[in-house]
Amino acid sequence: MADSRAGTVAQPQDLVDVAHLVTAYYTQTPDPEDVDQQVAFGTSGHRGTSLRTSFNEHHILATTQAICDYRKAQGYDGPLFIGRDTHGLSEPAWATALEVLAANDVTVLVDADDRYTPTPAVSHAILRANRGKSLSGSGAGLADGIVVTPSHNPPSDGGFKYNPPHGGPADSDATSVIAARANALIAAGLDGVRRVPFARARAAATSYDFLGTYVEDLPHVLDLDAIREAGVRIGADPLGGASVDYWAAIAERHRLDLTVVNPLVDPTWRFMTLDWDEKIRMDCSSPDAMASLIARKDAFDIATGNDADSDRHGIVTPDGGLMNPNHFLAVAIGYLFGGARPGWPDSARIGKTLVSSSMIDRVAASLGTPMVEVPVGFKWFVPGLIDGSFGFGGEESAGASFLRKDGTTWTTDKDGIILALLASEILARTGRTPSQHYADLVAAHGDPAYARIDAPADRAQKAKLAALSPDDVSATTLAGEEITAKLTEAPGNGAKIGGLKVTTASAWFAARPSGTEDVYKIYAESFQGPEHLARVQDEARDVVSAALG
Repeated sequence: MADSRAGTVAQPQDLVDVAHLVTAYYTQTPDPEDVDQQVAFGTSGHRGTSLRTSFNEHHILATTQAICDYRKAQGYDGPLFIGRDTHGLSEPAWATALEVLAANDVTVLVDADDRYTPTPAVSHAILRANRGKSLSGSGAGLADGIVVTPSHNPPSDGGFKYNPPHGGPADSDATSVIAARANALIAAGLDGVRRVPFARARAAATSYDFLGTYVEDLPHVLDLDAIREAGVRIGADPLGGASVDYWAAIAERHRLDLTVVNPLVDPTWRFMTLDWDEKIRMDCSSPDAMASLIARKDAFDIATGNDADSDRHGIVTPDGGLMNPNHFLAVAIGYLFGGARPGWPDSARIGKTLVSSSMIDRVAASLGTPMVEVPVGFKWFVPGLIDGSFGFGGEESAGASFLRKDGTTWTTDKDGIILALLASEILARTGRTPSQHYADLVAAHGDPAYARIDAPADRAQKAKLAALSPDDVSATTLAGEEITAKLTEAPGNGAKIGGLKVTTASAWFAARPSGTEDVYKIYAESFQGPEHLARVQDEARDVVSAALG
């Protein structure tokens, strides 16, 4: 719209009332019969807001007790690492969780400085604690973790995710059990939840240097010497998130020419520019949310942003502005597998989600490196990152991680910090920006047009979409091309994708139901340009509508 405020700095009317938000967390009681007020784990844990009674103290008490019950049933008796981001609901939820964990005699490790902890730092800590231990044995001695974060979601939201001993996002075999137990506890009026006063719980917790341990280890995954010696001028914007202390420590410890663009933490995020829908959202892949950093692109050789829990990355170059996440993933893969990591095993493959760009497929083919396409969700990369069969796992929403230089595991959750630093390594070692490298890929493989749109769907339609089979799709062509595949399972691992993907020689679309809204998402891409992409999108709606009846 012509008068949209997207990309402009938030105004007072856009800001959340933090006191009201926190009060609602403690005073509102969820209705166990209302599905919108129940505990529900998506791909990144349970999310909601206290203002709509979907993220309140009852939810966290019950979910934490359910996690305690689950880890006891699995035999996990090692320490539990817990971190939180900078959202207004994160510290209250963190405090609630400590009370339950302590009452269940769980050894809890909290940040030594009582500050914020990025998701990758929690994953790194879990893996470090479990090094040399079997992750498939009895569970004795194994560590796990909790991250209190709704990621890039608006300031009014809260989030709570569980990472088991493999260090990555919990799979449905864990989250379904935890959610069911949590909802049963809420329905029982929290009968069965153990809890001690916060002062006692905090005193029982053990300090852990998340920041120092993570920052000190970075040279084992990145060539920081090259960045320093090349004098790359870096601007790092935490976007008010959990990486705020980490970037300053990285600059000091590794002597990089790195400026923390905005060190301010404020739970209203009053300094943010509004996203496309005029909401405050810490989405480092959004040109609107990143507008203030993009405006400063000429002040740095590489500028980067992270979301609130630092599991996502945004890359800004002087010559290209904010890179599309798919573009940077393709560049990163081409660089890493193109000779930059000689210590990686030859068997290391490329992992991508099925809604990521087909440019990655073409880059992989040119490298002669196998590529594995999995459903949406970073959890699908965890086994490969653990055993080294994936050198890199990435998804179109600007989340990725990759192996250490020696081919061993770094993190099994998304790490926006190392991806941001990788952009500087690429510049330092090649003398060319990631944007210039992507231009080379376009010259070699074509210029894909990619977009995601939403279409309305009620709960029943979303359920039907998630359960489709290829036989439900009668179409034989898409935008003038013969359909080459109709997929309801990921080709890389045979797992259900919870929707549909249709491919042709030069284009594809994928349709998946939203987990939080009455819409389904259509991802589409065409190597024939924007006009052909629009045809693909139009026909995708028709294909899905016909399949849904």
